[in-house]
Amino acid sequence: MGLTSAMYTGLSGLNANQYRIDTVGNNIANVNTTAFKGSRASFQNQFAVMLSGGSAPSDTSGGTNPSQVGMGSLVGAIQRNFQSGALETTGVPTDMAIEGNGFFIVRTPELRQAYTRDGMFALDASNTLVTTDGFPVQGYGIDAAFNIDRSQLVDLNIPLGTLTIARATSSAAFDGNLNANGTEGTQGTILQSQVFTEGGGGAAATGTTLLTNLHDPAVSTTSPLFAEGDVITLQDVRKGGRQIEPATFTVDAASTLNDFLTFLNNEIGLNTDSAVPNTPGITVASGLGTPPDGTIIIEGNVGYDNRIEIAQVGIRNSNETVTASPFQFTPQQQANGESVYTSFLVFDSLGTPIQVSVTAVLEDKTDGGTLWRFYTESADDTDATPALGTTGTIQFDNNGRLLDVTNNIIQVDRDNSGASNPVSFELDFSNLTGLTTDMSTMVMTFQDGFEAGTLTSFNTGADGVINGVFTNGLSRPLGQVAIATFINAEGLVSRTDNLYYEGSNSGQPLITAPGNLGAGTIQGATLELSNVDLTREFIGLVTASTGFSASGRVITTSNELLNELLSIAR
Repeated sequence: MGLTSAMYTGLSGLNANQYRIDTVGNNIANVNTTAFKGSRASFQNQFAVMLSGGSAPSDTSGGTNPSQVGMGSLVGAIQRNFQSGALETTGVPTDMAIEGNGFFIVRTPELRQAYTRDGMFALDASNTLVTTDGFPVQGYGIDAAFNIDRSQLVDLNIPLGTLTIARATSSAAFDGNLNANGTEGTQGTILQSQVFTEGGGGAAATGTTLLTNLHDPAVSTTSPLFAEGDVITLQDVRKGGRQIEPATFTVDAASTLNDFLTFLNNEIGLNTDSAVPNTPGITVASGLGTPPDGTIIIEGNVGYDNRIEIAQVGIRNSNETVTASPFQFTPQQQANGESVYTSFLVFDSLGTPIQVSVTAVLEDKTDGGTLWRFYTESADDTDATPALGTTGTIQFDNNGRLLDVTNNIIQVDRDNSGASNPVSFELDFSNLTGLTTDMSTMVMTFQDGFEAGTLTSFNTGADGVINGVFTNGLSRPLGQVAIATFINAEGLVSRTDNLYYEGSNSGQPLITAPGNLGAGTIQGATLELSNVDLTREFIGLVTASTGFSASGRVITTSNELLNELLSIAR
């Protein structure tokens, strides 16, 4: 005890202030380190030598206080400040910052979980989101339907340029006005052919007559119109003024007239729904008197936009030995009825575009309003006819407001296309009106299907969901960043690379989605800056250096006194 002890006391001050200088120096060195958390050193006094324990007051004297001489200081703790740093917008989509509590979770090469506030991420060659040191960022993946799967943590992957998706149409909306002042549709087109006979005997042809035994008496009574292997081509057949795509029928030994007429009916797309007016279809006259037996009768659907036209050379035979134009149809009745036609694209589950058309025909007018019947077709329908099932109706009240719609769920067959079969979608007519105008108008304004698109960019929401943006306009979740929180974040163990590991006093990590259970939210394209306050650090540097110098002076003074004591002894 004495001067020697004073020297060790000064030494403890040197050591303690040295640690503070180390701490301040580390803070200043990391002032520009992303998401760095500053630390501070706190001191405690060391044990004290008891010179006198003091005494309690008595009846005859007062009490005395204890007399103690302290033996210096020591470092009590190095405390880390986990207050959030300022946020800097970078515009880099892989950058992320946590606003609030929590840590990003990364996987180390040793398959350990580590934690960081540094959100300066990037994509590696496999499109995995990684830290600057290549540690994969952990989060929640997605299932096949792009729903977030929170059952386990996975490496987050953002497959730019490689992931391609499409969406099948489920709804198509229309806008326009159906003219209430139009003519009601009462009749469809009626076309009649020349009279055909069976064989050379002159009996009237029927539906079961073989094409290789079908004769046109006006051309030849000895030679049939067709031979096996002939190809019949529809090359100029129109419906509603629109050219029907050319189609071919190959004659074989068993081909009957009904077979060809079924083919013709399907290509024209006559809708034979029991609810439609009249009896549309294609038949061979028998027992009618007028027209004569053996005449082909084509009756179309009502409505001007359903009218049928077949040119004189509209149906041709590849074998011109007898005649190149075996069927000659003459108009007997014109289609009438106010109508409107519109065509639009929808998409199947593979993103394949499908052409669909809707024709609406005024069917009835009463004091209560107007009734329209709509016919739907698709040349991309994979069954035999483009007509899409039953027709539907659109009813307006006497103020032109929509009252009711029936059969507006449309299905397009996609057999053997690889896509989900069928494509089913709703026709939304809620924006149509039924007022008096010069003409009817109807146009598709929106459908929710998309062709195939490739992932080109992404962004991260406050909830940590990474949303991918595709070239077709779709946006889909690609995953969700997970956040770990700790009961005592100061108990984490700091390592290199801006990483923390679970410590014995940090508690177990609570892993959750951003914004839940006290976890902070995510700011995309943003980085968290260091929370070091340089002004405070400079002040700390001054006080630490002053304390260090003063402790050194204690040692110097003690040494001088010891030398003086030795001089007295000499």
